[in-house]
Amino acid sequence: MTNRPLPHAPLYWGLAGLIPGLLCIALAWGGAGRAGPGAIAGALYAALILSFLGGLWWMEALMRGDTRAWPYGVAVVPSLAGWAALLASLVGGAPVSVALVVLGLALLATPLGDRWTGSLVRDMPGWWRLRLVLAFGLGGMSLILGGVASL
Repeated sequence: MTNRPLPHAPLYWGLAGLIPGLLCIALAWGGAGRAGPGAIAGALYAALILSFLGGLWWMEALMRGDTRAWPYGVAVVPSLAGWAALLASLVGGAPVSVALVVLGLALLATPLGDRWTGSLVRDMPGWWRLRLVLAFGLGGMSLILGGVASL
């Protein structure tokens, strides 16, 4: 456990990471013909962030010197879930709104992955609150965007 406070840079840049979700919602609500591009852009960003979070879990396990297989398996799940959600829309014909709901729910669940796989940074003061804001922020925006895309 560390007593070092969360530096300002991760806080500011983390919150800046919510801007694409807001822009995608604005684009989707922006008028006729824009819901599709806004939804696709939002789904791509949500899948990208899921993959990023899995990478954090992978690195955390490496930094701990964890030799168990399951932390690395859990770390791969977000990338696979994001890929499967996008693939279902791109190849399988599922509406992008379905992909956004799946991605939004996956993002809402990522704090559980933090609990299962991490211990190096999660105890840093301010980290857990930031993770909840980011997970629920982008996860919620993905669900909203999925609703807008289904209209």
